[in-house]
Amino acid sequence: MRSKISIIGAGNVGASVAQCCLLKNLGTVVMLDAVENVAKGKALDMSHAAALHDQLFSVSGTSDYADTSGSEVVIITAGRARKPGMSRNDLLKINAAIVDDVTRKVVKHSPDAILIVITNPLDAMSQVAWKASGLDHRRVIGLSGLLDSSRLRYYIAEATGAGPHTVTGLTMGEHGDSMAVLTRLATVGGVPATKLLSAEKLAEIRYRTAHGGGEVVDLMGCSAYYAPGIAATAMAEAILSDSHTTYPCSVYMTGQYGVDGIYMCVPIRLGACGVEDIIELELTDNEKNQIAETARHIRGLLKELEE
Repeated sequence: MRSKISIIGAGNVGASVAQCCLLKNLGTVVMLDAVENVAKGKALDMSHAAALHDQLFSVSGTSDYADTSGSEVVIITAGRARKPGMSRNDLLKINAAIVDDVTRKVVKHSPDAILIVITNPLDAMSQVAWKASGLDHRRVIGLSGLLDSSRLRYYIAEATGAGPHTVTGLTMGEHGDSMAVLTRLATVGGVPATKLLSAEKLAEIRYRTAHGGGEVVDLMGCSAYYAPGIAATAMAEAILSDSHTTYPCSVYMTGQYGVDGIYMCVPIRLGACGVEDIIELELTDNEKNQIAETARHIRGLLKELEE
């Protein structure tokens, strides 16, 4: 069966997601942007490469939400991007208004879709999208830990000389500076990273993981897009293939890890219905404190929005 994926926002992140979905042949791709010609131009550019990588599905650009009708997955990237010196939280109120607006329009045309939110600040914007959508919270999921954990795995691989694919690692909590980077649980080829790296090196890796997005912004002058594009595509693939894959994502908490009523990153099983289950791990007291602190930070952002 042919799947349909709509991407709201045809900037760097949206275009990266579109290209990754096409390379994986996940389905028909629609890119929507307020600047219609940009979306159409990027879609045409991708189409020009279709014969070079056995692309099976079409990609189109539009500014008309009717063209997104019947999407199985909608990926929301629309919003203001970070610039050097900005935190994700600096975008809070501007992007909340954008996410609220585009979500309502998306759901009008694709009421059965599962939404993946990428817009920052991620956890707060996932909550905004859920409330605006009227959907079951299991069908609105934020991209966070899959990207952050990939950064963690890269830094551990770099430090040990291992291939990144041989490294496991997990982040939880906020998609931001207060995230919990759980190096205690990381492994390299099955060997605990704590056996291979010093406490000082692991502390450096935790810092670089939490601030990895900012490091990219400082170097490029804009937010990351290659890694987020691949991460969002992996989430879409898990949904469309009903793979029941375990990924860390930002989801609505209903008491797990002592957190209730907010979106936060935790390990979940992801499938055709969205969030199938939240996986609860045994954490140390220090890790529990980190989760509680990051939850307080997210609640602070949501309170600021309410005001």
